Amino acid sequence: MTAHLAPVLEIAATHARDVDAEGRYPAEAVQALRESGLLGLTVPTEAGGLGGGPHELVATVGGLAGVCGSTAMIYLMHVSAVMPVAVAPPAGLPKLLNQLADGSTLGSLAFSEAGSRSHFWAPVSKATRDGDTVHLTARKSWVTSAGQADVYVVSTGSPDVEGGVDLFAVPADTAGLEVAGPWKGMGLRGNASSPMTIDAQVPVEHRLGEAGSGFEAMLNVVMPWFNLGNSSVSVGLSRAAVDAAVTHTSASKLEHLDQSLSALPTIRAQLAKMSIELATMSAYLGVTAQRLIEPRDDTMLYVLGVKAATNDAALRITDAAMRVCGGAAFSEHLQLDRYFRDARAGHVMAPTADVLYDFYGKAITNQPLF
Repeated sequence: MTAHLAPVLEIAATHARDVDAEGRYPAEAVQALRESGLLGLTVPTEAGGLGGGPHELVATVGGLAGVCGSTAMIYLMHVSAVMPVAVAPPAGLPKLLNQLADGSTLGSLAFSEAGSRSHFWAPVSKATRDGDTVHLTARKSWVTSAGQADVYVVSTGSPDVEGGVDLFAVPADTAGLEVAGPWKGMGLRGNASSPMTIDAQVPVEHRLGEAGSGFEAMLNVVMPWFNLGNSSVSVGLSRAAVDAAVTHTSASKLEHLDQSLSALPTIRAQLAKMSIELATMSAYLGVTAQRLIEPRDDTMLYVLGVKAATNDAALRITDAAMRVCGGAAFSEHLQLDRYFRDARAGHVMAPTADVLYDFYGKAITNQPLF
């Protein structure tokens, strides 16, 4: 997979600074992803993909995050949309999985809603059935690649199962899809996570899986891959921050003492703590990836815990990197401020770190999650 990733990393790195400064979509990096074959990373080879798994996702997303967090999140949301399509392809879009894999189609999720906020599994949007057509009415609050993706996997209340949830694949050219506002974030400024409104008619055969199967797909298909990838973003940002902090403090001198900044015991201690926490989270992420390959009784605990833990670790690590690098970090010379700001998104991204801690606590005390 390295050969596929290297040219994408080069292009993403070239444009990362201006993508952040201008808050613009990283079109160059996304085009490179389309041409690289990586949009099909986790798609089986028989469907035109690369046949990669959790470890390959960790390496790819983490690598992207280390150079451009916005590009990493765009890519992760594509993969997160791919996986439920791979499990339950919509009958009305028989070539969709192949198109998601070959680079012609960029996907994204449209799950989050203002009405249910971080409880992404409980859409308040509506769907009504009229023969072979479904009318979707939804207000989505955070849609990565809004107005840029070619297809959106949209969650909604099921028109056929009372209290159920459905997922529909909705092509971007469907009448009634609108970007409802601009995206201007503290971090991840280039990922176009705008709100969208949906007032559209789609064929019922655009549904992924059986009626009412969306809740299970979100929890058992989307969430494991999304949490793994989101954790990879946090670890990738943390690694970039540690590397930048070590490089800067080793090279910069206190001329009156003829010492590098890293000669100060206080700074060395901070660098050590950052590095140890990064190594710990990297190991946790690797074990979680293996749990998805070889499931055990505790696999869901890893799925729940790894995002919360790595998100919060990224907050601490990037904060420490800013502190040890001082004014050079604050004045944007090192781009540490970008890692710092991008890292703040993970723990508030649904499922939020606090929700995951609650779920984890329920699981280990034998209480129902819902």
